[in-house]
Amino acid sequence: MRFRPFKAAAHTLAAVALAALGTTSLAYGAEAQPAQKASHFGVKPLGHSLSSQPAARSTNTLTVGSSASQGVVSPNPKVYLVFWGSQWSSDPAGVAADMQNMFKGLYGSKDTWGTILDQYCEGVAKGTAACGTSGIHVTHPASSPLGGVWFDKTSAAPSSATAAQLASEAGKAAGHFGNTTQAPNLNAQYVILSPTGTHPDGFPNSGFCAWHDYTSSSYGKLAYTNLPYIPDNGAGACTTFTDGRLLSGIESTETHEYAETVTDFWPSIGWNGGGGEIGDECQQLDAYVALSTGTFDLQGLWSNSANKCVTHG
Repeated sequence: MRFRPFKAAAHTLAAVALAALGTTSLAYGAEAQPAQKASHFGVKPLGHSLSSQPAARSTNTLTVGSSASQGVVSPNPKVYLVFWGSQWSSDPAGVAADMQNMFKGLYGSKDTWGTILDQYCEGVAKGTAACGTSGIHVTHPASSPLGGVWFDKTSAAPSSATAAQLASEAGKAAGHFGNTTQAPNLNAQYVILSPTGTHPDGFPNSGFCAWHDYTSSSYGKLAYTNLPYIPDNGAGACTTFTDGRLLSGIESTETHEYAETVTDFWPSIGWNGGGGEIGDECQQLDAYVALSTGTFDLQGLWSNSANKCVTHG
């Protein structure tokens, strides 16, 4: 897992707390040992990132971290948006509609950004940098990858949800959407969106824009994202754009996390390089991309085939 911080900070998560909720959350770089702590590492600052791109180096190249044929990538991505808590009756920035529209348009010929991802695969030797025709590739969606939307208003979301509570909500979401075996959860990613005024995992003082991870559950391993209400931090947070558009930061952040989940599904056996995951390496690049459902701020991604950060395939 990589999270997008807005200042250099790391957060530690007690495995004992996870065990109490019946989940085990493993972060990027953490060993699969329940008795140990997992750490979320961040790279994207809250304020405006530098507009210039660093020169490509050999260490930027992404390589696959495992020869596994499951959990390295998400071959057929499905996104489940979970608007957590009764507080979603208030949505001053219009996040709920915006996130749904973005994913409704993130497919087909209009989506030239998503085509960056189909060069990456699973089921190839550890250390592979170019899949070619080998392995199981990420498939560019021919229809919307939005698998479902749930406004979970059964109770209020915690004012300061822990990472364990976020993982637990992902488990509830899998049950709600009927993804109750490992098979559908090899492609499902659950985006846990917290409402305005809340501070999931210490946001914003924990130093991140968002993070992704996976958790163990009775439905198998589940990929999920902690996506705070970024507009609470004002225009310019978590984006390189300075035009005052309030939704840019959350769009940039979620496309960063979406792409990282697709290419490093169960961190960190997927694709990583010297600068981190596919989005970490390109945090300084944002672009407005016109989809069939509107124009959105999509963050640049690292392309091995182009040997640089790009915003289209």
